[in-house]
Amino acid sequence: MTAKLIYVAMESLDGYIEDEEGEFDWARPDDEMHRFVNDLLRPVGTYLYGKRMYETMQGWETQYGRASDPPVERDFAKLWRAADKVVYSRTLKQVSTSKTRLERTFDLHSMREMKARAERGLAIGGPGLAANAFRAGLIDEIHLLIAPRIVGGGKPSFPDELDLKLQLIDERRFEKSSIAYLRYAAA
Repeated sequence: MTAKLIYVAMESLDGYIEDEEGEFDWARPDDEMHRFVNDLLRPVGTYLYGKRMYETMQGWETQYGRASDPPVERDFAKLWRAADKVVYSRTLKQVSTSKTRLERTFDLHSMREMKARAERGLAIGGPGLAANAFRAGLIDEIHLLIAPRIVGGGKPSFPDELDLKLQLIDERRFEKSSIAYLRYAAA
């Protein structure tokens, strides 16, 4: 059976993963949501990142997950460090985290092969990189965490001119943070 490729995004109510200044501090998860995301990503064996998403996430290698950090952060750091990472970038000189390889281009044939060989799930991060996988029909599920915030512009969660039929397969509301979780299967 082919592993699932999932796209996970924390977005504003108006559909942006970061505002016009490149900030996303309004999307900081509380412990309840962080535990949920940890469990959501627990089956993932490989993360696929573009340069910017990788630079955002690489702090989990050494900055976060120390013994003095909250248990939920230590859990995520452990999951992240154990997973393989593939970074797609033409400009990044090298990667600085373990279990990480650098690819210069996102090759659809190689992506299909990686998916077919994977024993665990794959998660693609960042809308720029995900656009390639969306357009090629490679993404199996979309997991959205929608923050109760309208930012008015910034980096959109999805590429322009994307037409996908989706089927809602799960939903959840986080009472304290008012964040809504929606899980869709690509039809």
